[in-house]
Amino acid sequence: MKLSVSGRASTAGLVTAVMLLTGGSIAGAAPAPEVTAAAAPDIPVANVKAHLTQLQSIATANGGNRAHGRAGYKASLDYVKAKLDAAGYTTTIQQFTSSSRVGYNLIADWPGGDTNQVVMAGSHLDSVASGAGINDNGSGSAAVLETALAVSRAGYQPTKHLRFAWWGAEELGLVGSRYYVNNLSSTNRAKISGYLNFDMIGSPNPGYFVYDDDPAIEKTFKDYFTGIGVPTEIETEGDGRSDHAPFKSAGVPVGGLFTGASRTKTAAQVAKWGGTSGQAFDRCYHSSCDTTSNISDTALNRNSDAAAYAVWELSS
Repeated sequence: MKLSVSGRASTAGLVTAVMLLTGGSIAGAAPAPEVTAAAAPDIPVANVKAHLTQLQSIATANGGNRAHGRAGYKASLDYVKAKLDAAGYTTTIQQFTSSSRVGYNLIADWPGGDTNQVVMAGSHLDSVASGAGINDNGSGSAAVLETALAVSRAGYQPTKHLRFAWWGAEELGLVGSRYYVNNLSSTNRAKISGYLNFDMIGSPNPGYFVYDDDPAIEKTFKDYFTGIGVPTEIETEGDGRSDHAPFKSAGVPVGGLFTGASRTKTAAQVAKWGGTSGQAFDRCYHSSCDTTSNISDTALNRNSDAAAYAVWELSS
């Protein structure tokens, strides 16, 4: 997360309907099969954490960070792309320049689905220069990656087209996501039925925050958390500060999840979620201590499952 807030029924059909409504049946007719949407799979948190371990190793081998224009960022992108290519995605690297350095977005399309109705899920892959960025935003990047891989493992065939994205240079002011949105034709922008953003979803002293931008997307996430008995609050700390903002500005319905950054957790929030009162949701926000030790497995697990739930629900 960046710092600044920058037609008709026949008579026969009608008779059938009346008979069914009155408890009757048609002799010899088989019961109509129930059509149910595929259920989202559980996302193994161990898989998500394995991606975080790889991102940490990449940072460690490249000056301690995965920042825009640095070797650690490109290595992170190559890692994610290789996983997606092996899983059957069509991947595209989009290149841009910011602060005199080359940056990259990674876009992955799952074959099939109505390309006039695109459901996107994304996260920024870059860190700040001061650390590995494992919560910010390895957590979102790893959850989106594992959700994409779960689509492949399930052989999921959604009604809508699925697209996943990993953005570059978010920390410099949403540069990668803005570049992507600005370079879409108005026709292609209109085809995106929803964009889901995941930025910091494993904070060590976590809250459970849901974006309140699009009511349908917001309800989808809230339904998931209600189902597991976890209360949520509206996300305000990062409002407009992450990669959903360019999409929202372009008229695309957006939503997302967040577990908190530098704001302090209140006693009321501790009563709701546990954790430590008077302490930041993420004490290592934008710091060198944002490593694999800076993650709540519980928050990461819940939010990864919520991401998959929303992808399945909104694309079916």
